[in-house]
Amino acid sequence: MGRVQAQGTATTEELASLCGVSIATVRRDLIELETLGALRRVHGGAIPADVADADAVRGFAEVAATDAADKTVVARRGAALVRDGDCVVLDIGTTTMLLAKELRGRPITVVTASLAVFDVLRDDDAVELILLGGVVRRTYHSLVGSLTEDAARQVHGSHVFLGASGVRADGTVLDTTAVEVPVKRALLRAADTAVLLVDRHKMPGTGSLRVCEAGAVDVLVTNEGADPATLAACRAAGTEVILG
Repeated sequence: MGRVQAQGTATTEELASLCGVSIATVRRDLIELETLGALRRVHGGAIPADVADADAVRGFAEVAATDAADKTVVARRGAALVRDGDCVVLDIGTTTMLLAKELRGRPITVVTASLAVFDVLRDDDAVELILLGGVVRRTYHSLVGSLTEDAARQVHGSHVFLGASGVRADGTVLDTTAVEVPVKRALLRAADTAVLLVDRHKMPGTGSLRVCEAGAVDVLVTNEGADPATLAACRAAGTEVILG
């Protein structure tokens, strides 16, 4: 319970390792705790009982249409960080889908758990495309679960580009989708440089789950109009800030 409340989410594997018990035991305990109303089970783990999965309500197309112009500016600036020959890892999300469009025709390798990114690049002969495995989350065009997390640990790139629901005023990176947070955490360790792509409307932003603390990402790419105090907190934590 303490791990779930502290992080906003926890996988069955994390809980089994922490408690020194089998995954089967953790699953039985989670079922009991859910019955008591202490938490809510999701695929691959658990979240606090009062946390809602916002993207289960808002579909991918609706999220993609929100602040699309700002997201495009951020994606274009992010693409400028990629050099020919690089291997880049792209997170689930609408901004990373736009980044994929900016990367079309480039002689690079793209690793992703995003079916939206896959659709953008599937017919591009210039890009070597690697799709991580996992459970298909149709509402958000993504692959999630322990298979995705395990696969992410087997790859390494020059850059990983992450999306998020928002960045708190102290620089903490947030998200709202419980099953995607463990994937994001795994991807954070999958490249030399971690780049967060968030448009100005997400700074400061909201989210029910913590992805990582301030300073855990190396580079923040956003656009003009982002909250100066939030940007200052990110810089103070050691994150390079790039404005598109």
